[in-house]
Order: sequence, then C-alpha cells, then structure tokens
Amino acid sequence: MSILIDQNTKLLVQGITGRDGSFHTEKMLEYGTKVVAGVTPGKGGQDVFGVPVFNSVAEAREKTGANTAVIYVPAKFAKEAILEDIRVGVELIICITEGVPVLDMVEVMKVLKGSKSRLIGPNCPGLISPGKSKVGIMPGHIHKQGPIGVLSRSGTLTYEVVWNLTLAGLGQSTCVGLGGDPIVGMRFVDLLELFMKDPETKAIVMVGEIGGEDEQFAAEYIKKNATKPIVSFIAGKTAPPGKRMGHAGAIISSGNSTAAAKVEILRGAGVTVVDFPDEIPQILSEKLNLSFQKVI
Repeated sequence: MSILIDQNTKLLVQGITGRDGSFHTEKMLEYGTKVVAGVTPGKGGQDVFGVPVFNSVAEAREKTGANTAVIYVPAKFAKEAILEDIRVGVELIICITEGVPVLDMVEVMKVLKGSKSRLIGPNCPGLISPGKSKVGIMPGHIHKQGPIGVLSRSGTLTYEVVWNLTLAGLGQSTCVGLGGDPIVGMRFVDLLELFMKDPETKAIVMVGEIGGEDEQFAAEYIKKNATKPIVSFIAGKTAPPGKRMGHAGAIISSGNSTAAAKVEILRGAGVTVVDFPDEIPQILSEKLNLSFQKVI
C-alpha cells in the first residue's frame, strides 16, 4: 500500500499548457502516473502529450473522473485554482506554485476546513508513491519502492534523504513534500496519522526545519500515538534568530522554533534525531533489523 496516491490515482493538471505544467506533465506520464486531464481556461479542446485539455475543473472531473489535481499556475491565480478544486470536490489537491500570498491562503484555509478535500502545499515539490504514481516535481529515478515513509518541509533535503535511502537499499512507501510556506494544507501530524495506518510503511523519516510549530505538534502526536520507529533531521541549526532562511516559514520567531529546541522536543517524544542526513539509513536498518548497504 501507500498513502494519498497510488496506481489508481486519476490526475488533472491545472496550468497544463504553460511551460512548467507541460514539462512536468510529460515527466509524470513517463513515470506512469495516470494523467487523465488538463485544465486551462480558454484552451479547452486541445491536448498536451495526448492528455485532453478542458476549460474548467468541473468539466474535466465530469468527463474523466479525476480525483486528484496538481497546480502549476502563476501565484496570483493559485487561490482561485485551489478554490475551484474544493468547490467540485476534488479529493486531493497539490499546489506546486510558490509565492502564493499569505492572505490568499488564509481565505483558502477557511474554505478548506470542513470540506472533503485535502491540500498539500503551496510551494511544495508534491509527492510520490514509488512504482505507482508521481504527482509534482520530485525526480522519480531516485526513488525505490519499499517500507519507509518520508515526510519533509524541505524539497532539496527530501531528495538527499531519499537518495541515501535508495542507495542503502531502503525503498519508500510514499514521500511527501509539505511545502515551506507559513500556511500550508496537510502538516506533519496529518501525514504521521496516515503512515501509522499504512501496513506497508514500517518506519518513518521526518525532515523538519526552523520556524513554526509543526515539529512541536508532531512530537505531541508521536508521544501518544506512535507505533512505528521515527527518525528525524532538523535543518537550520546555525540560523540566527529573526532571519528567514530559504523558506517563507523558516524563520525563528520564538525559543521553541529553533533547531536545537525542536531536536530536544522530538527526542523527548522518543524520536531518533540525527545530526546529518546520511546517518539515517544505518539507523533505520538497525531499527528494522535489515542488512545495511553502506552508501558510497
């Protein structure tokens, strides 16, 4: 099994006729993702790599049965793209777009709350269930199917962690990039709950960073509910207070949002926190009693 997406996922691409949308549609198709529709207002009737383009999400969903949407539209249109998905009941929405205004996301979250839709992002790399489906911009070739669930606030560090796991012979059940903005949809706690329920996932890697309270809330959840080993890495140990580091959400605003504080909180919840990402494979191998292939 996996979480959120699998071989049965039917994907529609918003902004499919744009540069980024068309490029990544081709990559998702090459990976084997079932891309069933694209949406660009005013360009219905066209096709991109054989994928039919519709003028609206409602039309695309009605004609193709798409249950998942990925968004590659400019930041000023991202709010309406997400709201359109929520209105027609798209089950899973992944917003790749970066630079979405915070006030736009405040409006989105008001509508999202109480709906049947789930949102990943914005400003995220998407997710992948290796060998089954890839939605977003993650490089498919570095992933391998297996028992490790990966969730991360950092796109680039996700790739580093995954590549180290793959080289060590440790495949992944699903890898999810949450996004680095202050306001995003699904957070660590939401995904930890799904991984705990997934029988294919035997252990979890959680990549956090400075800023916000995601890791703190995750620690509270883990204390009460964790049934599988969790290994974590927290980025930003040398970041000075008050200075944003890379992501809009990666800014130390309180004592508990420093890397050191998050490490202490997570360790107090029973999480193994490493100093360097390349330490993760060996620790997981030991926890799962698997043979360890040293990464070259």
